[in-house]
Amino acid sequence: MTEIKLFDIVGEFAENKDFARDIRIQKIIPELDNGGEVILDFASVSGATQSFIHALISDLLRNYGSEVLDKISFKNCNEIVQKIIGIVVEYMQESD
Repeated sequence: MTEIKLFDIVGEFAENKDFARDIRIQKIIPELDNGGEVILDFASVSGATQSFIHALISDLLRNYGSEVLDKISFKNCNEIVQKIIGIVVEYMQESD
C-alpha cells in the first residue's frame, strides 16, 4: 500500500495538472499494477481544481474501470475537495 501525502507535492491548493499527471504515472499506476492500494492523503490541502482531480484520477477510471475506486482511498478531504472528487467520479462513470 502506498500513501501519497499531496500537501508535500502540491502545497495548500492542488491546481497543477502536471503534478497530478506525475503522481498518477509515477506513484499510483505502478502501485495498482502491482496489485496494491493507494491512499491519497489531502491533509492540509484546502482546495483543488476540478482539472487537477480529473488529471489525477480520470485515466485510472477509464483504464481500470470503476472497480479501481476499491483500491484508492481519499483521506483527510475537506468538504470542497470531496465534492470535486465526487463530480469527477460521477462524470467519468456517466461517460462509460
